[in-house]
Amino acid sequence: MTPSTGPGGPPGGPPGSAAGSAAWELLLPAASAPARARGRALQGALRDAVRSGRLAPGTRLPSSRDLAADLKVSRGLVTEAYEQLTAEGYLRSGRGAGTWVGDAVRAARPRARDLAPRSPADRVDFVPGTPDLSLFPRSAWAAAQRGVLTELPHESLGYPDPRGLPRLRTALAELLARRRGVVADPERIMVVSGVAQATSLLASVLHARGTRTAGVEDPGSPQHHALYASAGLGTVPLPLDDEGLATGPLYASGVRLVVTTPAHQFPTGIAYSARRRAELLDWARSVDGLVLEDDYDGDFRYDRAPVGALQGLDPERVAYTGSVSKSLAPGLRLGWLLVPDWLADAVVERKRTTDLGHPTLDQALFARFVERGDYDRQLRVCQRAYRERRDTLVAALAEHFPDSRVTGIAAGLHAIATLPERYGPEEGFLARVAEAAVAVRPLTAYAHGGAGGGPVGGGRVGDGPVGDGPVAGKEVRLVLGYAHLTPGRIRAGVARMARAV
Repeated sequence: MTPSTGPGGPPGGPPGSAAGSAAWELLLPAASAPARARGRALQGALRDAVRSGRLAPGTRLPSSRDLAADLKVSRGLVTEAYEQLTAEGYLRSGRGAGTWVGDAVRAARPRARDLAPRSPADRVDFVPGTPDLSLFPRSAWAAAQRGVLTELPHESLGYPDPRGLPRLRTALAELLARRRGVVADPERIMVVSGVAQATSLLASVLHARGTRTAGVEDPGSPQHHALYASAGLGTVPLPLDDEGLATGPLYASGVRLVVTTPAHQFPTGIAYSARRRAELLDWARSVDGLVLEDDYDGDFRYDRAPVGALQGLDPERVAYTGSVSKSLAPGLRLGWLLVPDWLADAVVERKRTTDLGHPTLDQALFARFVERGDYDRQLRVCQRAYRERRDTLVAALAEHFPDSRVTGIAAGLHAIATLPERYGPEEGFLARVAEAAVAVRPLTAYAHGGAGGGPVGGGRVGDGPVGDGPVAGKEVRLVLGYAHLTPGRIRAGVARMARAV
């Protein structure tokens, strides 16, 4: 039995047509479903056929008796399906006039797009910000997951404390105090879905208290403007010098909130000097202000032990945030925020009203991962891999771009490379390497205030930070991410750049 077309309706296929038969073929799997599920399956198949256009508006459906005979199911099953879809608006019927596909449905075939950033396989991508996701400890993570599912009490699956599970906050307090020198009271630690949420929560609370602007490092993260704008705050670009955020412009700006990356400034790669760290805290005390410390890759220092967090010097003037995005995977959406006591209650309440707390299973899993030493082992694995890759990048640049300079401390997941004038101007260089399927970002891409710079001058390739300020002229200054690339891929990418220019 095939559907037919009624007056005024789009063609649905005349009786016996291939189009009509194909429409009923969609219902055959539903007819063979288990008895208890057969009714729901038939309704779902009919609904999908209408949505997808396989049964066009205006198509007359077979009688319940005929369709039941074709599908070898009971007539009551078909009648119930017709009645349900008529009630929902997918079908229409009239006494003695049969059942027709309604014209209310305008839904297109559903299609789920993936908007996650992807790099083509044939391109060497030096854009910074991504760790090596192949280093994710799948076996240890799976073991921790099994353990958590076995031991987690039933009541722990309810709504959590908006700050996070006490078990995880306690584990994080010990970890951060030991590795980063943070003054970490578990009562003031909040588990969040990454640094972006930590920033938004804090900005929202401060906006409610009258704050309207936030100072941001220039150059700095391109995400800051949108994050603060979502909380109603404007951003004020603040320049850097060789020691960190320049204090003169900071005082002159009038801001009372400033966002910093003092352990390894992004993107210039410098570490704030001890003097500048003290001056930054003096500023916060003098204006009754707050410093938000983004410790995005503070665990990864390759030439010495990492410098401790700024928060440890004054926990009442510094809010501290970090995440597992560089050490495990950004897709976990797991981070932490430590706030001063005078802000704690307000930020916790904002977290509660935002999402009622971070997923309990994820928190318990990470707590176990930290407690059993798996996270420390993961950090050591990443440390070895990323140090090797930085060394490979420095050596490849020295080979293929003589007289180039790599500046900033030996740390993190990216490096600043300054190439001599003969490779410029920058626009031409970028166009040529893009044609060679190499993705790079210039330092100017991270400038907020139009200055295009920051302290990236220095000595020969392999030197540490130096103090000659911004580089002028036509030199090409690149921010090269290397953590996600194998040593072989790094060498190939630098060689491809050299051939292109």
